[in-house]
Amino acid sequence: MPDFTLNPDFGANAGNYTLNVTPAAAPPAPNAPSVASQPAKSTGDPDLAPGQKRPEGTQKSIYGEIPQIPVLDAVDGIKFDFNHGIRILFPRNDKTYHVTFMDIDTGVILYSNDTQPGAFITSVKKFYIKFRLIIHEKGNDKPIFQHDMDLKDQEVMVQLPVGTIGDSIGWFSYVERFQKKHHCKLICVMTPWIATLVKDQYPDITFIAPEDTVKYRPYASYYMGLFFRGDVDNQPIDFRYIGLHRTAGYILGLDGTDLDDLPPRFNLSAPRQIQEKYVCIAAQSSSQAKYWNNPFGWLTVVKFLKDNGYRVLCIDKEKVHGIGLHWNYIPYGAEDFTGDIPLQERVNLIKDADFFIGLSSGLSWVAWGCQVPVVMISGFTHPTNEFHTPYRIINYHTCHSCWNDMRENFDHFDFLWCPRHKGDDRQFECTRLISPEQVIATIKKIPTFRPAEGIRN
Repeated sequence: MPDFTLNPDFGANAGNYTLNVTPAAAPPAPNAPSVASQPAKSTGDPDLAPGQKRPEGTQKSIYGEIPQIPVLDAVDGIKFDFNHGIRILFPRNDKTYHVTFMDIDTGVILYSNDTQPGAFITSVKKFYIKFRLIIHEKGNDKPIFQHDMDLKDQEVMVQLPVGTIGDSIGWFSYVERFQKKHHCKLICVMTPWIATLVKDQYPDITFIAPEDTVKYRPYASYYMGLFFRGDVDNQPIDFRYIGLHRTAGYILGLDGTDLDDLPPRFNLSAPRQIQEKYVCIAAQSSSQAKYWNNPFGWLTVVKFLKDNGYRVLCIDKEKVHGIGLHWNYIPYGAEDFTGDIPLQERVNLIKDADFFIGLSSGLSWVAWGCQVPVVMISGFTHPTNEFHTPYRIINYHTCHSCWNDMRENFDHFDFLWCPRHKGDDRQFECTRLISPEQVIATIKKIPTFRPAEGIRN
């Protein structure tokens, strides 16, 4: 029986196998800085779990592991699986094989070549493809092995990057739709403090933390992420064309109505905490480009809401957030409900608000799942980037939508990223020129907005 133990760097002569990688690199999963879930270098990182601190100078790992050795047996000691693309590992013996794999849905042959002893072959494309694997002995027209990928009743692992609130919430409904489509035993790798929002509502899905992936030997694995620089190997189409959340549907091979916006299900059963009418707001984010940079914006809107009898609750994690000489403070006049608390407690508060006002950031996606009207203020993203809300606010008379511009690549380590106007007098004009009057006019359109008696609006 061959020895399948590989050393950590996938070096040669591991057991009876030598890893001659053709045509793409072997695992681990994608973990490059181009993935959108990399943290920004700013104080009080809002993507960290409650109470969690990242050691200075370190970068978090964004995925769990997958088995180094393919988990399925073919013939002659050949191993294969569909973890991060199709993977085929050949033993070092005296036979020469010809391996072919194709996309069943399109009929396109993706790879067909003779192998060398000990070869490790994996597909370039890592998103969902319905593979057919065919193996011949060289010179023999009759296959010695054929397998069509079928996820039904198989353990399939879908990994969401660590610590990304908005991304995880936006992607999650596609994970369930994928599970229902293929009737697989789905294992969702998800940050535990985010998973607590959804795990009880989805009993057919197994939730695990990234460190627990080593306990599993899945038939197939897929990785959710936002991949920049024209990457169409980890995603079939650049996410900037289709939106942050819908990219998950494309990575998982969904189509048609399965790509429609659908918020995740949260537990909304907690009793109402505040009897007066109130609004929740979230003003902080992980990059200055996401902020509402109008200096009078929050001040004017908070005053408008309070004049109309509303309590205005700021529910950010941080009351002060920024870097260097750039700091953002809790909006003047808002009640301080900030803090390092579980997300379910945020849900319990948001769900009974008349509406929510926020940015293109994590708590807006939480509010979407709470089924309240969401006023989203964003200029650096195009409206297609987020879930649909009739109360999406953007000013098209300014520079805008750089995040979704295929010519730009977001720098997650630059808190002051502004690719077109950094350092000049137009920096962050995409939101500086969103006026409080525009936001107030939008608020007045919300059916649940209740103006104060005697106030002329």
